[in-house]
Amino acid sequence: MVSNILYYKGYYGKIEYSAEDKVIYGKIMGIHSLISFESESATDIETEFHNAVDDYLSYCEEEGIEPEKTILMED
Repeated sequence: MVSNILYYKGYYGKIEYSAEDKVIYGKIMGIHSLISFESESATDIETEFHNAVDDYLSYCEEEGIEPEKTILMED
């Protein structure tokens, strides 16, 4: 089964491909903050997603703010 949805630490990321830029990119879904990630390699896109989530959670901790929780949404 092929999926363009990633899951990590309670967050979902949706990935897409840009033929023009030759890059795989995505954003974390279900939160108001815009958190994006990208990679030129399909092999590395999941790692970049994990890094984006970890960076967001670290930022929230450093700033003393509560991280947004994913709100599941229908496409």
